[in-house]
Amino acid sequence: MRQWFGLVIAALGIVLIGVSAVALSQGILSFTVVGVVGVLAALIGVILWVVDRRKAKARSSVGGMNSQGGVLTTAVGGRTHVRGIPYILPRDLEEMNRLDFQHYVLRQAFRGNFLAPIENPSAILDVGTGTGRWAREVATVFPSANVIGLDLNTPPMDEQTQGKEDALPPNYAFVPGNILEGLPFADASFDFTHMRLLVLALPHDRWPYVVSELIRVTRPGGWVESVEVPADEGGGPAVDQVMSWVAAMLQRRGIDLADGARVGALLKSQGLVNVYSRRVEVPIGVHGGRVGKLMAADILNAMQALRGPLESLGLTTATEFDQVFAEAKRAFESPRVRCVAPFYVSYGQRPN
Repeated sequence: MRQWFGLVIAALGIVLIGVSAVALSQGILSFTVVGVVGVLAALIGVILWVVDRRKAKARSSVGGMNSQGGVLTTAVGGRTHVRGIPYILPRDLEEMNRLDFQHYVLRQAFRGNFLAPIENPSAILDVGTGTGRWAREVATVFPSANVIGLDLNTPPMDEQTQGKEDALPPNYAFVPGNILEGLPFADASFDFTHMRLLVLALPHDRWPYVVSELIRVTRPGGWVESVEVPADEGGGPAVDQVMSWVAAMLQRRGIDLADGARVGALLKSQGLVNVYSRRVEVPIGVHGGRVGKLMAADILNAMQALRGPLESLGLTTATEFDQVFAEAKRAFESPRVRCVAPFYVSYGQRPN
């Protein structure tokens, strides 16, 4: 609205200049001051309009949000990506389906949705909630707790069920936000703060700030838990090649996959107590049975999702990607290949 205010002031100034010009042409010299005021008003109005236009443009490029709070997107390789954020994977329905599938696989691999020893929480936060599946399931486990999922995009399930009171857990809510810009909550708001698989979205130099925000909104005696995964291991030359391309793409955005293994140390260095960190090797491929086959399907889907960005950056070609992808798929289908995803689960308690 302020940019229109500037235009109104400029228009008023032009009117005053016109009135003054007519008066002067008729010999009425007293209108000289009106002309001067008109010139000043027109000049100030134009300046206000230009400044506000620039501010609005700047706001639209921060955090993937435009000035009206909508998410700015762009198409890369036929997939939808959010603009203005470091995250490299798409944000479309196909990716939402993959994330839901991945959630079920990880819940089976970890035998649950969390490892922190939480008891009777009254407020839980899931940072980077994605589809909101984790938050909604935890809301049913703790029906007396208020559970909030936070992300840039509203989960599809939340959008589809607007106006349907019984479709979502009554103690669950979604709040839009970007962890890189700070969590929109007061200090000590939650008993349990959870964040999973944001290593592809967080630049290396922002990790200390992100962890400090997780701790800030956690109550004394409450728990912070992080689940991250660096590069897949033991998949053979083709899988290693894909990981190399991904690492090169991430490096251009200031992201280091190895940060996924360092969260436990960050929790400890920022003052949490009872810090626990565990490496969980989740199999990828037929050697890992049912979980391994499901993980292979998830990883192959993620590789295809990254195809467009990798090709657009010149890190590979369509022909080369097809060849390497086919070799990676064959590797996952071979019982001799012992590929794993090394997940690092870390949690710690905020001291009283």
